[in-house]
Amino acid sequence: MGTIELVAGAIFVVTFFFILTERIHRTVIGLVGAVAMVLAGIYFDFYRPEDLMYVVDFNTLGLLFGMMILVGMLEHTGIFQYLGIWTAKKTKGNPWYLLVALSGITAALSMILDNVTTIILIVPITIIIAEMLKINPVPILMAEALLSNIGGTGTLVGDPPNIMIGSAASFSFNDFLIHTLPVVLVTWVVTLGFFKILFRKDLAKQPDNVEQLMQMDESHAIKEPQMVKKLLLVFALVVTLFFLHSALHLEPAVVALIGASLALILVAPKHDPQAILEKCELSVLLFFGSLFVIVGGLEYAGILEHVANLITGGAENNLLATALIILWASAVLSAIVDNIPLTVAMIPIITYLGTQGIPTEILWWALAFGVGFGGNGSPIGSTAGVIVMAKSEKTENPISFIDWMKQGLPTMAIGLAVATIALTVFTPYFSGKIDVNNNNVTFGPIQQELSAT
Repeated sequence: MGTIELVAGAIFVVTFFFILTERIHRTVIGLVGAVAMVLAGIYFDFYRPEDLMYVVDFNTLGLLFGMMILVGMLEHTGIFQYLGIWTAKKTKGNPWYLLVALSGITAALSMILDNVTTIILIVPITIIIAEMLKINPVPILMAEALLSNIGGTGTLVGDPPNIMIGSAASFSFNDFLIHTLPVVLVTWVVTLGFFKILFRKDLAKQPDNVEQLMQMDESHAIKEPQMVKKLLLVFALVVTLFFLHSALHLEPAVVALIGASLALILVAPKHDPQAILEKCELSVLLFFGSLFVIVGGLEYAGILEHVANLITGGAENNLLATALIILWASAVLSAIVDNIPLTVAMIPIITYLGTQGIPTEILWWALAFGVGFGGNGSPIGSTAGVIVMAKSEKTENPISFIDWMKQGLPTMAIGLAVATIALTVFTPYFSGKIDVNNNNVTFGPIQQELSAT
């Protein structure tokens, strides 16, 4: 290994060490690592500022930014609290029905919205309702957190890794619906059956104060009814365009930005949008951009090509075995570390395999399932898990790390088992060859190779 590879690899390892240990905020160390990688590239003449246009995935950043604006505006209206109270009243306080309904709402919303936002808004309502009914909130909170990760795996926009995978592999919104959503729905049902057995004692408890729950008026949660109507219309348009974006030749980022701009012009045409933009997690966007720059440096230094060559032979001889290795390995790693940097690191490796004539579509789906389901393995495997644990500390039944592992690890295993069966039994379905001529991979040399193919 030469000097260039050693320097680029050292920057990557040091940056990821601080990201994983959280000794420095991930956005701060990500930016420092990106700047260090560019400076090293300039000094050793392997990576230059103009290359950043190729390595940064602007489709991913644009999609995240547009959806952040939409979700931030919807959050202000109180529509999520309305859904939580309305759903709880429909269950009439039955603990099992509450678990199914509230976790179902959370999972369904997580297919379209950021699951962290969904959890932040639904969990407080769940705790209030559980305390009112004098039932243990832990089964419902755990179901909400675990199923939000499962639900987010089902669509292109449900989870940031899916957004990145979709952009790199040129998968459309509908591609995710027909490949990942069926697996997610089966996992959802099996997981609910597991919860029914696991929490049977808590779910058998008769609730108190059901009359008080039924007297709650969900309409009081809505702050601005007119704004709700306008934003729901915009949101319906965005979802429709996601279904049609391939036929209309619109990138998902363009669809999200269309929705964001329409929402702003309809709701606050004369106001400074600063208050709305402050709800967008700009630090997250900066973190994503920094990761793209760091991994791009690895690619230009030739490290990713070496890594890809290590698995090229195995992938060519047994594509299914390689897909299952990616599935389980990425899941285990996602239970330990943030699945976003893991996905960013894996994308150019799988892309490189595609340039060697290997049909990589099944590998992309394996990665999507792995990083999506793997986050359930531990409370630090997803931001939603961290939030639920923190919120549970305010109740009489705080969720400990060990408690989470007892429930999260089996849930992760259920999802991986379903995905393994699906990839094995329906291998041809998941193995359609990607048309590399239309691939929108954003990594410099790879992009050039694809363009030349």
